[in-house]
Amino acid sequence: MPSPGAAKESHIDVLIIGAGPAGVMCANALVRAGVRVRIIDKRSEGVSAGQADGCQPRTMEILQSYGLADQVFKAGAQIWRAAFYNPGPGGGVERVSRGAAVGLPQARWPFGVTLSQGRVEDVFVASMQEHGLTVEWDTVPTSIQCSTDADELKDPQTYANTIVLEQLGRREIVHSRFVLGSDGAHSWVRKSLGIDADGSVTNSIWGVLDIQATSDLPDIRNMTNIHSADSGTLFIIPRERDLVRVYVQQPADSEFIDPETGRADKTRASPEKILEQANKIMRPYRIDIKDGLVDWWTVYVVGQRVAERYSSHDRIIIAGDACHTHSPKAGLGMNAALGDSHNLAWKMVYVLKGWGATSLLRTYESERRKFAQDLIEFDKKWSKLFISKPQSSLAPNGVSHEHFMEMAKTYAGFISGLGLRYGASSIVNPEYQSLASGLVVGERVVPQTFIRAADGRPFEIQDLLPADLRFKVLVFGGNISVKEDLDRLQQVAVAMEASENFLHRFGHGDSVFDVLCFSSAKQESAEYLDFPVFFRPHWSKVFFDDIDITGRLGGEGYAKFRVDSHAGAIAVVRPDGYVGMLAPLSARGVGTITAYFEAFLL
Repeated sequence: MPSPGAAKESHIDVLIIGAGPAGVMCANALVRAGVRVRIIDKRSEGVSAGQADGCQPRTMEILQSYGLADQVFKAGAQIWRAAFYNPGPGGGVERVSRGAAVGLPQARWPFGVTLSQGRVEDVFVASMQEHGLTVEWDTVPTSIQCSTDADELKDPQTYANTIVLEQLGRREIVHSRFVLGSDGAHSWVRKSLGIDADGSVTNSIWGVLDIQATSDLPDIRNMTNIHSADSGTLFIIPRERDLVRVYVQQPADSEFIDPETGRADKTRASPEKILEQANKIMRPYRIDIKDGLVDWWTVYVVGQRVAERYSSHDRIIIAGDACHTHSPKAGLGMNAALGDSHNLAWKMVYVLKGWGATSLLRTYESERRKFAQDLIEFDKKWSKLFISKPQSSLAPNGVSHEHFMEMAKTYAGFISGLGLRYGASSIVNPEYQSLASGLVVGERVVPQTFIRAADGRPFEIQDLLPADLRFKVLVFGGNISVKEDLDRLQQVAVAMEASENFLHRFGHGDSVFDVLCFSSAKQESAEYLDFPVFFRPHWSKVFFDDIDITGRLGGEGYAKFRVDSHAGAIAVVRPDGYVGMLAPLSARGVGTITAYFEAFLL
């Protein structure tokens, strides 16, 4: 028997250190998949105000895939319109344009949703709790060690990590198969692993206020960029609960900077001082704090860094701010963290369940570190625009409004998350891209409505791609009312049923694949029973590319995806909603898909 003072020992599949956005999202995804997971945090409670300020359109699509978007929609504020102010002839600023906040035709929701980081985290925490998982607060990791035994590291079922925890005077030794370090920009996990974060700190100083405001600015409830001639830049984001967030550029000689450390010192600042600078920038307009309500405030110096690597031996992995830090002006911090966990969780589950090779985890770093590097390069350009003097009579060579708008247009896909494309790898194969150039391999599936063949109900295709761990095999089967097309589709069904192909070799029952079939036939020319039996094990699995019975939804899906209406194609969509590969609609195409999965599935 252990002595009374002996540390408790436990075993777990995954220990998550840090209950910020990346941590709670990954924990929720893992526990839903049946993984034994714990999530700890050294804090006594989660974020109650401030920090990240909302979700970009792609993040809302990701939340929808987990069935969590409605809660964020209900609690948050929607940002539809943006306004831009530059120096005017009278010495103050004037509005030069208004436009769409998300000007992208491929957006399912053409707006962002602002909601405090803590309330977004609460959505994941509540979902976790439904599956019996809660955050263990006041729990501090004091040491972490990963095995150096090569054979042990190769076997994902071994407990290769040993972590010592302290919780309110109690000591515990945890043995875990994997560890996720999602413990923020000053990550203890990253430092313990000796992973450097490459980058630098800029000389850009900002104050941030979350306030209820009174203002004569007509765009106080729009996303508003204000560039003054000589006082700096201000950025306004409407928030939930009648709040607005105001980012206020501070002078280079700001008193907010500690002269000894060169760091922003909150004790030298105050909401009133930040607001004073805001009113200098936005004159002749003014903003004041309503009823003294300051929900949250801070000051910061912009740092731009990316971790040199994201894992140790594929067993201890980092995500979120532990991997990358940057300015908050494009609203990508929490969104990038959630994107990290969305990319990682399904891969970790596949390895733990024995469905995927350990090499699958390496694609997390190759995909998400490349994204982070691109993010930092974008952030450098974007931040420079914010701190550069705007073009005016006093600065004829300054940044023109046209240049600012062109940059915003160029990077709209990046900021919104809708244009993210993962590069070629074992899980991204663009060889047959020409078969469906509107379904870009490496990108998410763009929105499109199809009609369920059996009952005529319209379905958004993204809602057919839930984050349920399965690869979605989308068979664009041509026009089943045409005999030649139907015969070809039947041959594909025979090939898919063959024991040597991917469904039988890697399917693990129905756990890994979901096959859906979309015909270019119109509802009046075909019935759902006309689809080959293989494609309708359940009546809900087959669809027409047609307009719904109201005449308002659907149609032109093949055209949008640029799939030939007779030759068809097969698309493989990863569990995270990104297109993994395309293949011809043929027995040969089925073999190509099998070869794709042979590279990483077991």
